[in-house]
Amino acid sequence: MDDIERRSQRPRQNVLQDVGALVTGLRTTLGQRFQPQVTVNYPEEKTPRAARYRGRHYLRRYDNGLERCIGCELCAAACPVGCILVIAAENTEEHRVSPGERYAKVYEINMLRCIFCGYCEEACPVQAIVLGPEYELSDVSRERFVYTKDMLLEPNPDQQDPLVVGGEQRQTTTSPPPLPLPREGGGTA
Repeated sequence: MDDIERRSQRPRQNVLQDVGALVTGLRTTLGQRFQPQVTVNYPEEKTPRAARYRGRHYLRRYDNGLERCIGCELCAAACPVGCILVIAAENTEEHRVSPGERYAKVYEINMLRCIFCGYCEEACPVQAIVLGPEYELSDVSRERFVYTKDMLLEPNPDQQDPLVVGGEQRQTTTSPPPLPLPREGGGTA
């Protein structure tokens, strides 16, 4: 008879454990029911981005309309995935594009390969490339994710208002910064 009593108690204990687990789960579910909703109606409402958020790339200009990019290719060298292509050309007095001796004739970024690390932004000596707050980068074909110079350049200040990044207007200067003086030993500051 002892065996029969033990066998009848086992299912009872399993049923009580199952009911206890069900009550615990329902308590969690019902507790969340009365919390405030955190859903955002995405296309109409957008969540705020952090001040240092790194999104879509932009090539900046000076206030006088010249491009900041001097075609030094440091951004392409700093990119860990090699998604930036820069082909430089010489500036002439008749065709001045940037304040330096050279400018970026071709500037392309393959956004499918980009990991948005910000190394290109840090490597640029003239702050020509910046990562803005835009994060909606979807499209229907792979070819459209290769952003060309025309797609990356911010509007000319003479023609349009400058881009707004992070809720503030970008600080631009009217002339390029002075070149650093050479230090002893052949390097620059």
